[in-house]
Amino acid sequence: MPITPTEKIWMNGELVAWDDARIHVLTHSLHYGMGVFEGIRAYETDEGPGVFRLTEHIERLHNSARILLMDLPYSVEELVQATKDTVRANGLPSCYIRPIAYFGYGEMGLNTLPCSVDVAIACWPWGAYLGDDAVTKGVRMKISSWTRHDHNSMPPLAKTTGNYVNSSLAKVEALKAGYDEAIMLNPLGMVSECTGENIFVGTKGSLITPPTSAGALRGITQDSVMTIAADLGIEVIVDDVSRSDVYVADEMFVCGTAAEVSAVNSVDDRPIPCPGPMTTAIADEYHRAIRGEVDRYKDWVEHVG
Repeated sequence: MPITPTEKIWMNGELVAWDDARIHVLTHSLHYGMGVFEGIRAYETDEGPGVFRLTEHIERLHNSARILLMDLPYSVEELVQATKDTVRANGLPSCYIRPIAYFGYGEMGLNTLPCSVDVAIACWPWGAYLGDDAVTKGVRMKISSWTRHDHNSMPPLAKTTGNYVNSSLAKVEALKAGYDEAIMLNPLGMVSECTGENIFVGTKGSLITPPTSAGALRGITQDSVMTIAADLGIEVIVDDVSRSDVYVADEMFVCGTAAEVSAVNSVDDRPIPCPGPMTTAIADEYHRAIRGEVDRYKDWVEHVG
């Protein structure tokens, strides 16, 4: 999906023109994949743009940096404010937001310790990642031939730029084979997550989602869905999920900031009832919550002001 340019990007403490937000070709992270990033959304609300669970996203950015031994030069509070400033400066009622921290220009080689750390925040209009009708029509999945990272090879709990080579390989493989998205298995053959979404499998009126030990990112949308499900009286179990489990699911959906809540209609050409009742109920409540329309989830929406 093409990027729609906006007016300003925040870079290292300053709002600069979109076309001036540039880095040198010898920027360290461009060569070695040592960067961390977040995907965040702001939604139109009755009180103007509201960023969904902004502080939690920036906290995860800091945690990802900590795993990489990257010292961010800005606090959580400073980056929260910078995100709000960026959205406000671009005058967007709703948008996708991309904060990124990376090792900058000036040092080359695998040693990151002498490198500077640069931080940027951009935002632009972006629709649903898997399609606007993904929650009702569903998406076609395939089990990827690419294995999700082991915890001792690449840290899956860190949202690092380099980790997503693995995801991109799986995504392109799925698209070229005629599917919408891929499911990644971990080195033990258990379901981990999709290329950029967490997975929920419905069976006998309950939902199962893989644990972080399976290589899944600790998703903020995933956490939101689990809270909503509990409030709706739906049991959510965090447990291992096998390939066969998804083939015989009563219903299934994936979730993430970009994809929001998207139903799954098949895995490896095995049809799955779509959309299931739990999927529909959770998606409806989620779409109300992200727009500040549900009182119990008001704290999830941080208004730009």
